[in-house]
Amino acid sequence: MPDDPIIPPPDTADALAAVAALRRLADQLEDAAVEQAMRGGWSWPRVAEALGVTRQAVYKKHARRLIAAGVELRRRQG
Repeated sequence: MPDDPIIPPPDTADALAAVAALRRLADQLEDAAVEQAMRGGWSWPRVAEALGVTRQAVYKKHARRLIAAGVELRRRQG
């Protein structure tokens, strides 16, 4: 069904509210999944690849929050 067109709710305000709610939910799910991955010993490049973004992007978005949550982050192996 991925090729089926998505029909938004007839009310524009409802459609936009649904988009905003889905974005918040996606952000919450990403935060939880990234934290789970990092607590499980995943590397930044592995998390980034799974999300389809760069290592720098995932680090910039999540590192501060993870550090504040007490997650021990892996350091790059030199």
